[in-house]
Amino acid sequence: MNLRRASGVLVAALLVSTPVLAQTVQSSPVLTLDQDRMYAASKFGKRVQADLTAQSRDLSLENRKIEAALEEEERRLTVERPSMDSEEFQALAADFDERVTGIRRAQSQKSDSIQRQADQERARFFEAAFPVLLELVEETGAVAILNNTAVIFSVRQIDITDAAIARIDATIGSSPLPIDPGLLPVQRPNPVVNDGETDPVSAKDN
Repeated sequence: MNLRRASGVLVAALLVSTPVLAQTVQSSPVLTLDQDRMYAASKFGKRVQADLTAQSRDLSLENRKIEAALEEEERRLTVERPSMDSEEFQALAADFDERVTGIRRAQSQKSDSIQRQADQERARFFEAAFPVLLELVEETGAVAILNNTAVIFSVRQIDITDAAIARIDATIGSSPLPIDPGLLPVQRPNPVVNDGETDPVSAKDN
């Protein structure tokens, strides 16, 4: 099925010969639908929003921890600079800058991945919802479903948003998918400091 057709749902037309009235929707040749509310209020949409909110929260926490560790390493380099020769310090500073750039790029890619997941899940929802909308078209004897943002005026009885949500929830539910948080960025190991403790910045690729 064409995802653009499924996700658009601007016009879903289907001629029917023996329509059966849906219990909650008035028979009408044209029906209206609030696509955004249908998605957001569905079990599927709520599950996606909860998943994405949790991932965004975890990523923000991870970013704060990484930034704090990098700031601590930068402070340590500044403190140790007087005891180093110029070449040693320049090498450490260049390594630090390179890792900062790589870490921030990796974190940005994680953020982009969350947005891609949001887009993919929305498309997947509308693809699964399309047959349900066609059923409602058949049951009401309608020939089209219009997105309510394109309708200037309509009566409430021809809006099928609530009926669509109930039918979609019963048909596909929340349809959860496994979440892969991806690999954490790797940082340079630091020498053991006083009392056997290690510096808070960890790990460089072997």
